Amino acid sequence: MALGVSGVVVMDKSVALSVDGEKSTVHAFGGTVGDVLDKQGIDLGPHDVVTPSADSPVDDGQTIVVRYGRKLTVTVDGKEREYWTTATTVGDALKQLGIRNGDGAVLSASRSQSIGRKGLDLRVSTPKEIKLLVGGKRSTATVTATTVEDALTQAEVRYDSNDLIKPGASASVKDGMTIRLDRVNRKPGTRTEAIPFETVVKQDSSLYEGTTKVEQEGRAGSRTSTYSFTYKNGDVVFSKRTSTKVTQQPVDKIVRQGTKARPAPKPKPAPAPEPTSQPKASTPKASTPKASTPKASTPAPEPTSSSSSSGLDTSRAAMWDRIAQCESTGNWSINSGNGYYGGLQFDIQTWLGAGGGDFAQRADLATREEQITVANRVYADRGLQPWGCAHAA
Repeated sequence: MALGVSGVVVMDKSVALSVDGEKSTVHAFGGTVGDVLDKQGIDLGPHDVVTPSADSPVDDGQTIVVRYGRKLTVTVDGKEREYWTTATTVGDALKQLGIRNGDGAVLSASRSQSIGRKGLDLRVSTPKEIKLLVGGKRSTATVTATTVEDALTQAEVRYDSNDLIKPGASASVKDGMTIRLDRVNRKPGTRTEAIPFETVVKQDSSLYEGTTKVEQEGRAGSRTSTYSFTYKNGDVVFSKRTSTKVTQQPVDKIVRQGTKARPAPKPKPAPAPEPTSQPKASTPKASTPKASTPKASTPAPEPTSSSSSSGLDTSRAAMWDRIAQCESTGNWSINSGNGYYGGLQFDIQTWLGAGGGDFAQRADLATREEQITVANRVYADRGLQPWGCAHAA
């Protein structure tokens, strides 16, 4: 009986068991480390570590160490990798895996934080030099942020929802990248604007065709408009009118346009002796004794004529002024392009036929006195019949 008890005592071995640092003493009757673990209900996975190995024999007083494997997902500046470690703290895991985060790096968990059996996700952000272009002003900053939004916060750049960020706020931060932020704001404002006047043309049967007369001058109006202005970095990039108030109405310009038909030009009259003698008197030959005949020195046959040594006949000047006022509003140099010229509206045929060529090729190129002289020549032959405004005489 004593021998049987002695045999049992010999087979019982005292073993120190350490599981993830938790120590206990167990009695083992098996022959291997694996037998001891099985008796304690410890199942080993492919990433777990046991020392000595599971097939090693067990000696009395031996220490068995079990370390469970833990999945550690490490994301460094947005790049993710998976590791298996038997370390129970973040610091030991980084050391065990040989992961160096560098000076100034920021961890999402402290180095002393424990790693449970379910593992841990760890984010590591290393320092990055970035360039900033904020509101048109350049600067640099060193940040450990992983997103543009966090980088701006670390760089103490304030912004609101109206501002434009490029790249987007959720974009990843990379060393040396440029982050641009445009300041955008909206403000109301007013503008005073001119309102152009309209030109109204009215037909007037009292004026000859081709002539116009301004009855009323136009005047621009004004209005005050309220706008919503959009500014980007202080410059206006968009404006939208929200309201308008007319402060002064424009005044139309009124122009009367002649519709009265001009009289048809009359046939060329037969040249009178008096007009034909005048060109000779105005030529250099007139200074010779032969040209100074009594007949050549008489400019017009009319007894009411007011003649001068220059060959001008300005008699009836007041009458011709009245007719010119009706024919051309008193414009002695008018050329409306309708075939009638000057204050008394001579056509080319009548002007040259009455000796107007003594003074100019067309009536509008001659002086008032020269036009009256030619008119008196026509009057001597045909009276006021050629003029549509004879009634104004």
